[in-house]
Amino acid sequence: MKMLSWNVNGVRAALGKGLLDWMNASRADVICLQEVKAQPGDVQGVVWPKGYEIVWNAAQKKGYSGTALFSREKPLSVTLGLGSPDHDAEGRAITAEFADCYYVGVYVPNAQPELARLGFRQAWDRALLAHVRKLEKKKPVVFSGDLNVAHEEIDLARPKENVGNPGFSDEERAGFRDYLAAGFVDTFRHFEKGPGHYSWWTYRANARANNVGWRIDYCMASAALQPRFKRAWIEAGVQGSDHCPVGLELK
Repeated sequence: MKMLSWNVNGVRAALGKGLLDWMNASRADVICLQEVKAQPGDVQGVVWPKGYEIVWNAAQKKGYSGTALFSREKPLSVTLGLGSPDHDAEGRAITAEFADCYYVGVYVPNAQPELARLGFRQAWDRALLAHVRKLEKKKPVVFSGDLNVAHEEIDLARPKENVGNPGFSDEERAGFRDYLAAGFVDTFRHFEKGPGHYSWWTYRANARANNVGWRIDYCMASAALQPRFKRAWIEAGVQGSDHCPVGLELK
């Protein structure tokens, strides 16, 4: 089972930058797009790759946030959001149940400059953790997407300059450690221990060309799935957004 996740930073813009070609070439079983910034009607005329069931979770605010899930296998069930009215208006989560696991596509809120939205972000982290732990009581879980946090210094090019900044605050990093403490595995680090691997680059100062980036997009999985890990990777060469896709394949 091959699962891919990509923050496209606007699906309509990404469609003009090769999104459909990438989707067709990926041969993925599940694809989750984040920050789609669109309602389903906004892309009504798009001919999506054949063979996918499509689920949208658009934000109530137009042109903002939102997620979309594409799956070759029809899910046994689908749930939008985390079951919390305070957190579900922004279209940030889709849960699909399959025969042997749950897949949760997520777009975690940014803490914003000066950590202005940190409290909301922390509450969202707790709600997500409660959600995936509840699912895990029934079957293993994969959750992936833009988690908007670099966990360790190795996960960003310039850690010292970014201590306390959004995405690298002590509070956000502690929230990520809570996932690990609950038994979820950072699948990319399961395979790759070295530095220099990033999934987001600012558009400023030629950051991407110089690989001055952050690893803030993840595929997390229940420890019970670990024997089935085949590979986890970052598609750093894929253009079309300030993020690149990340993937996980299970045997």
